[in-house]
Amino acid sequence: MSANVTSTPLQNSPNIAFEFVRSLAGELTAGKVDLPSFPEIAIRVRRILSDPKSTSDQVVRVVGSEPALAARLMRIANSASLNRSGRQVGDLRTAINRIGYNMVRSAAISFAMAQIRNANKLAGLERYLKDIWECSTLVAAYSLVLARTYSKVNPDEAMLAGVMHGIGKLYVLTRAISHPELFVDTAMLDGILKDWHASIGKAILENWEFSDEMAAAVGDQNDHTRDGPGAPDLRDVIAMAIVLASHHTDADGIDEALDGLATAKRFGLNKERARLMMRECAAEVTALTNALGD
Repeated sequence: MSANVTSTPLQNSPNIAFEFVRSLAGELTAGKVDLPSFPEIAIRVRRILSDPKSTSDQVVRVVGSEPALAARLMRIANSASLNRSGRQVGDLRTAINRIGYNMVRSAAISFAMAQIRNANKLAGLERYLKDIWECSTLVAAYSLVLARTYSKVNPDEAMLAGVMHGIGKLYVLTRAISHPELFVDTAMLDGILKDWHASIGKAILENWEFSDEMAAAVGDQNDHTRDGPGAPDLRDVIAMAIVLASHHTDADGIDEALDGLATAKRFGLNKERARLMMRECAAEVTALTNALGD
């Protein structure tokens, strides 16, 4: 996210919104990425998995230090979506080996986002936080299904990108809580979240040293203009998963949403195939969202 926001559409908005966004840009440009109330366990997991010298014993020890996260990983490993053999695992090491490190990252971040919902510092933002958390888990589930079934994208990487796609909104909210004037007109905060969360999310992922592909997928999550030949990539997976997730309980609405959508064409998804795909993967999406959730 560039620190130069003087030419953005917010220039014509109230000065408070413009100044707030400019302050966020300054923080991110300076590399000051801190999420208040973000559980320490999620940071420790991210660090241990980012270190190529880390051993499996170290990963198990870090994850096992937070029983609730360990229980979530066990639940994911034994979920219907990932446990095709039906053989249940009963220890954390085997669970981690089964689901892989990217899934561990996804679970840790999802866990952190769920914990943030209960942070006293963010009292009053419950509705926003609940929506972000629920949307992130749903997009993550659809991302995994799309990657595995309709593309050659790594499903675990797709799921992680799905979990992270709303991290920019979380960042905005943790900063907005110190600016009560932003809540006088909810449309103002809603506009900031809508217009800026993707680019902020991209900046966060770059700062946290996630892959360039994942950062680009989060930054371009609302871009459906790319057309032409070629297999769907991670950006397509995330953009398409967001569309499907937004119509998770509105199958009829998917027809209009897909009309002329270039991203859908890259997957070969017309209205009929999209409806069929949503029906066929409904149980798997539900299983994954339940496993990632509380």
